[in-house]
Amino acid sequence: MKRKISLFLIAAAGLALLAACGSGKSETGSSAENNSGEQLQVVATNSIIADMAKEIGGDLIDLHSIVPVGTDPHEYEPLPQDIQKASEADVVLYNGLNLETGNGWFEKLMETAGKIEDTDYFAVSRTVTPMYLSGQESSHTEDPHAWLDISNGIAYSEEIARIFAEKDPDNGEKYLENSKAYTEKLSELDQTAKAEFADIPEDKRLLVTSEGAFKYFSKAYGLTAAYIWEINTESQGTPEQMKAIIDTVKSSDISSLFVETSVDARSMERLSKETGLPIYSKIFTDSVAEKGDDGDSYYTMMKWNLEKIHEGLSQ
Repeated sequence: MKRKISLFLIAAAGLALLAACGSGKSETGSSAENNSGEQLQVVATNSIIADMAKEIGGDLIDLHSIVPVGTDPHEYEPLPQDIQKASEADVVLYNGLNLETGNGWFEKLMETAGKIEDTDYFAVSRTVTPMYLSGQESSHTEDPHAWLDISNGIAYSEEIARIFAEKDPDNGEKYLENSKAYTEKLSELDQTAKAEFADIPEDKRLLVTSEGAFKYFSKAYGLTAAYIWEINTESQGTPEQMKAIIDTVKSSDISSLFVETSVDARSMERLSKETGLPIYSKIFTDSVAEKGDDGDSYYTMMKWNLEKIHEGLSQ
C-alpha cells in the first residue's frame, strides 16, 4: 500500500513539475544555456549506464543519473527532480532485463514523463543475450547484471552510441569515434583478464558472493558462481540459504569469499565465521564508487573486480 501511494504521489508531482518547469542550474551541473538545445538532454537510470553515456557523449550531452551512487536500482522511489529531468530528456537510457522493475518505478516514471519506448527511452541491453534466474527462461526471470561481463558492457556502449547518433545526427561521427576508443579500452581489459584467469586451478574456480549477480562475470572468466541469495529480495540469508551455501563452500577448495559494496555484509560475515574463510575484498555490482574512490567509473570498477577476484581465488 505504501508503494502504491508513493507512486501516485510521483505522478502528481510530475504533473505539477511539467506545468511549472523553470530554468537555472540543476544539481547535475546543467545551466539554462545548456538546456536551450545545444546539448542532447540525457537521463540514465543508474551510475554505471551514466558513466558509459558520459564516456560516449562527453560535452555534447547534458547528463542526469537517477539512482544515486551506492543505491540499489532494483527498488527505487524517484524524486521530483528525476521526474523533471525525465520529462525534459531527449533520451532516457535504462538497463532492462528486469533491473528497474522491482516496484514498477521506471515504468511509472516513463508514463508520467510522457515517454515512448524505443522513441524516447531505450534499453541499453538490447543486443545482449540474457542469462536467467534459476535456469527458468522467461522474460520475467532474466538476470539483469549483464554489464559484469565486459563484452556486454561493450554492447551497452555501442548501443548508447547508436542512440545518440540517431538522436543527434549532426554529432553522430563524434559519438561513434568516442565509442570506438572507449570499447577498445574495455576490450583490452577484457582480453587481459581472460588470459590471467586461465591460471587459476580448476578446484579454486568458485566465486562466492552474497547476491547471485556474478553469473555473467563467471561465465565470461571461466568460473562457477555461488551465492547466498539469487537476487535482491526481502528474503536474504535465510536458514535454508545459509545451509546450502555453507555446504557448497565446505565441499570446495577455495580460500576466499567476496562481499558486494551494495549489500548488507552480515550474511557474508556469518558465512565467513561458519566456514573459517576470510572475506578477501569488497566488489562492485549495481553501482560505481563515489567520485574520487577506487572504482568510480565502469572501467575502474571492472578493473577492481577482476584484480581482486583473481587475487582472492589465487590464494
